[in-house]
Amino acid sequence: MKLRWRYGLIAGIFLAIFSLYPQMKMVYLRGDDWNGHYAYNDIDEVAYAAYVRALIDGRPRKSDPYTGKDDSTATPQEESLFSIQFVAPYTVALPARLIGIGAPWAMTLAGAIAAFLTALAVFWLIGMITGNSIFAMSGSLIVLAGGAIFAGEGAIGEISGMGYAYPYFPGFRRYIPALAFPAFFALVGIVWRLVGQERVDELELNTKRHSVAGIDTRVLALICVAVIAFSYTVFSYFYVWTTAAAWFGCLGICLIVLRSNWLFTDIKRLLLIGAGSLIALIPYAYLLSQRSQTMDNVQLLVRTRQPDLLRVPELIGYFVIVLILLSATLRVVSLQDRRIVFTLSLALVPLAIFNQQVITGQALQPIHYQVFIGNYVAGLALVLCVGLLCFTGGEIRARLRTAAAMTLGIVAAVWGFVECHYTVRILDEVNVIRDAALPVAKRLDEIARTDRAAKEKVVLHFGVAEGDDLPTLAPQSLLWARHQHVFASETWQQHKERYYQFLYYSGITPGQLAESMKRGGDFVSIIALFGWGRHTDRLNSEYQPLTFAEIDAEADLFGEYLRTFDPRRGGVKKLDYAIARADAVPDLSNVDLWYERDSGEIYGEYILYTLRLK
Repeated sequence: MKLRWRYGLIAGIFLAIFSLYPQMKMVYLRGDDWNGHYAYNDIDEVAYAAYVRALIDGRPRKSDPYTGKDDSTATPQEESLFSIQFVAPYTVALPARLIGIGAPWAMTLAGAIAAFLTALAVFWLIGMITGNSIFAMSGSLIVLAGGAIFAGEGAIGEISGMGYAYPYFPGFRRYIPALAFPAFFALVGIVWRLVGQERVDELELNTKRHSVAGIDTRVLALICVAVIAFSYTVFSYFYVWTTAAAWFGCLGICLIVLRSNWLFTDIKRLLLIGAGSLIALIPYAYLLSQRSQTMDNVQLLVRTRQPDLLRVPELIGYFVIVLILLSATLRVVSLQDRRIVFTLSLALVPLAIFNQQVITGQALQPIHYQVFIGNYVAGLALVLCVGLLCFTGGEIRARLRTAAAMTLGIVAAVWGFVECHYTVRILDEVNVIRDAALPVAKRLDEIARTDRAAKEKVVLHFGVAEGDDLPTLAPQSLLWARHQHVFASETWQQHKERYYQFLYYSGITPGQLAESMKRGGDFVSIIALFGWGRHTDRLNSEYQPLTFAEIDAEADLFGEYLRTFDPRRGGVKKLDYAIARADAVPDLSNVDLWYERDSGEIYGEYILYTLRLK
C-alpha cells in the first residue's frame, strides 16, 4: 500500500512542537524580559552547545571551550568524547556558520529538525511494514512521545508517585542522541527494504537492470546508503551505533533460525552492509585509541560479566517475544513472515545491549542504553507487534481499524503534552536563570571581538549554572565549570585544583565543604571532587556511596592546597574577569587579596568585574 506522507508530516510537526516546548515555556516565563537564549532540554546540553559554539567559531575538532585549549602543533590535544563523536556537532555547526546564526539558535533549530526527521523515519518504517499510513502516524507518535515511559522514566514517575518527572523526552537531547536518531531509524528502514520487504518487484516485474558484481545497482545504492547511515551514527553517538550493530546481529540470527526465504541473498546483503560498516569503524577505533585518560574516568567503564535482565526495555522486549510466539502457536501469524522476523529482531535488541558484558566483560553506563536508545527500539518492536496483529488486513473492519489507529494517535499526542508539562517544570528555573545571565555573556563576547587572546582569558563565574553555560555564548575560558571535566585538555587532578580555587574565591572553608557533602545536598562538589559515578547509582553498576572518611580526607586535601596557594605561582590560573549576581555579590575578600578589582559594570542582573593580579 502506498504511504500517505501527509500523515507522516503530522507526526513530524507534533514531534517538532514537543522539541520546542521548553523554548516556548521559557519565552512565556520571561515575557518581555526574554534576552533570546535557548532553553536546554537536558543539563548536559551546555557542554554540547559549548562545543558547537567552538566549531562555529572555526576552532579545531580537538578544542576545549571551557579551558580555551585548542589542538595545534605546539599544544597537541588528546581525543575527547566530543572530538571522536564529531559528525553530529559539525552537522549543526557548519550550516550555522554558513547562515550566520549562533549556537543558541543552532541548538534550538537542530533539535526541532531532528525530531521532525526522526518522526518521518519511524513513520516510513512502520508504514512499510504494516501498510497502514494512519497507524504509522500513530505508531511514530507512540514510539517517540512514549520514549520516557518505555524507559520507565519521565512524567509517569511523578504521576504514579514512584519517582520524579525526569528526564524530558530523552531522545531530544541535543545534539546527541537527537541528530543520530534520524540516521538510526532510516538505517532500519533501508535494511527492511533490502532484507525484510517481499521482493514482488524483483520476482514479477522481470525488467532488466544494470548490475555490479551480480548485484542490482538499486540494491547496491541502498547498501551504500545504509553504510553511510551507520557511519553517521558511529561518529555521532556510541550508544546508538552499538545498538545498531547489536540489531544487525539479532536480525541475522532471526533470519537463520527461522529459515526465511531468500536466506542466502539476505545474509549476503547484511554482510555487505557489515563490511562497509567495518571500514567506518577503522578510523573510529584509531581515534578511540588516542583518547585521554580523563575520558575513561568520566565514562565510568566497569569490568563485569554480571547479567542485567530486568530493565524496562527488556521487559517490553520479553512481552513482544512471548506475544509473537503465542500468536504463532495459535496460527494467527507465521514465524516465516518477514514482518514478524523483523519485529522479533527488534524485540531481542534490549536483551543484547544490556547483556553484551557477559561476553565482552565490560559495561559502560547502561542507563544510557535504557534512556537514549534501547527504550525506543523496544517501543518500536511493541508498536510493530500490535500493528501486525491488529492493524493489517483487507477491507473488513477497515473503518474500525482506522478509528482505533486515530484514537491511539490522539492519545499519544496528548501524552506528549503531559510529558512536556511535567518534565519541563524541573528545568524552568535554571533556564530562566541562564537567560537572565545572557547580557553579561554578550558583553564578554563583545570584548572578545577586539581581543585576539580572548580564549586565553579566564573568567571566575560565581553562578554554577550560568558559568557552565558561558562557553556557548562567549569564547573566554573559565576557572571552573560543572561540565569542564568532560573535555580532555586537562587531567582529573587539574580539574580538582580548579574547583579548589573556585571554592577558595567563593569563601568556602574546608569544614564547610565537608559539611555540605555530608548533608547530601552538595552534589556539585561530589561530582567535581569524586566524579559522576559517586553521585548516583544510575550510572555505575559498581556504585559505592561516599563515606564520611572519604569526605573528610578530601576536605583535608583542600585545606592543604589552600595553605600553599598563591595565584602568582606557575601552573595556577590567573583570573581576568569575575561575574556575580548584582543583587547578591558574594564575599570577594579572597579575590581582593590577590587582585585589583574595578568597580564593575552591570549588565542585566549580573555585574562584571575586570581583575588584574597584584
